[in-house]
Amino acid sequence: MENQDIVVSLDIGTTKIVAIVGRKNEHGKIEILGVGKTHSPGVKRGIVTNISETADAIQIAVEKAENASGLEINQKVNVGIAGKHISSIQHRGIRMCDGPDDIITQEDVDLLIDDMHKLVMLPGEKIIHVLPQEYIIDGEQGITKPVGMSGVRLEANFHIITGQESAKNNIIRCVQKVDLDVSDLVLEPLASAEAVLNSEEKEGGVALIDIGGGTTDIAIFYDNIIRHTAVIPFGGSSITEDIKEGCAILRKQAEQLKVKFGSALADQTQENEIVAIPGIAGVREISVKNLSSIIQARMSEIMEYADHEIKNSGYHDKLIAGIVLTGGGSQLKHIAQLCEYITGLRARVGYPNQFLAQGDIDAVTSPLFATSVGLVIKGFETMEKVRSQGKGQKVTGHSTKKRGNFFDSFFKTTQEFFEEKDVDTDEHK
Repeated sequence: MENQDIVVSLDIGTTKIVAIVGRKNEHGKIEILGVGKTHSPGVKRGIVTNISETADAIQIAVEKAENASGLEINQKVNVGIAGKHISSIQHRGIRMCDGPDDIITQEDVDLLIDDMHKLVMLPGEKIIHVLPQEYIIDGEQGITKPVGMSGVRLEANFHIITGQESAKNNIIRCVQKVDLDVSDLVLEPLASAEAVLNSEEKEGGVALIDIGGGTTDIAIFYDNIIRHTAVIPFGGSSITEDIKEGCAILRKQAEQLKVKFGSALADQTQENEIVAIPGIAGVREISVKNLSSIIQARMSEIMEYADHEIKNSGYHDKLIAGIVLTGGGSQLKHIAQLCEYITGLRARVGYPNQFLAQGDIDAVTSPLFATSVGLVIKGFETMEKVRSQGKGQKVTGHSTKKRGNFFDSFFKTTQEFFEEKDVDTDEHK
């Protein structure tokens, strides 16, 4: 494990918590060193509702990842954030540049982004991401890389993602309770997009629909730029609850039925197919046709919400690459066909394998791990960005059980990076 860069991701979802340890090989592909997965009892619709239960689940997932990788996880971790509290706004920033020879520098761009972090939000809200969409130099629009160009007036259109500060802080507290620190909080659909979308899709226009346990997250890309984000407060858990109520069975049984026999299109199931399951009052017989009808009703509602968001974004007719479905809910049979029928756009299920080393794909091949793999990719992007600024140092991983001596140099450079970006680093400690 000597001389290898290590990134750890932590996906704190409504139904599961996943920890992944990854490194890059000599070919630039990510090798999965260890995966830990467990149930998530303290999270509802993406929001932590019980810190102790969530922290205990995080501990279990981290220990499983440690055992699988043979490494002690001591460094800061990349954590996903989602939930119905997430919202977004569009904003334009302006800055007058006074550099030598009127040349726009990286510092000018960074200061413009810093200004966006200082925007006054509603009480209790916190800015999570400031995403530049396009730059305008002296009135000239459509510029994506302004550094090095001549100009005095630098403007930019930003997509700003916000969330409840309490929700953000509760995630950080859960991670800190297991003696770990947060390197960065990343909006989960943005992380999933890194894992399942390719550059051609982002350029041509694509809508990512990440069907999680508690929420369904949407991210729309066009010309390689994030254009729209939205959160729908329904996900796979809503389907499970519908099955539980409709079939009068326990929640655990409802989840098993959904996973093993469920379909998003009732017409694709056989009329006479019956599943027998043990119940409290004896064996119950469930019609697979009825089961799929329940699933289709809720999934159709989710897809109609998604279609509404895509149309409201103004990019419905520009999405050449259509829709990519991912997340645990995308594993339902015939989900892509239902999506195509409702939205009128072609759809496929996205798997997080394009950036993974070939031998490791089986470990995380399911769309269930799209966010987790994307968080690892985001971690390497941050690491490389720090180094490109001339402040990175070689990071090595060691199989050690002594906390506090692992990744110290990376802690220092990451801290400096957050300070440059005007982020409150106290929230990441």
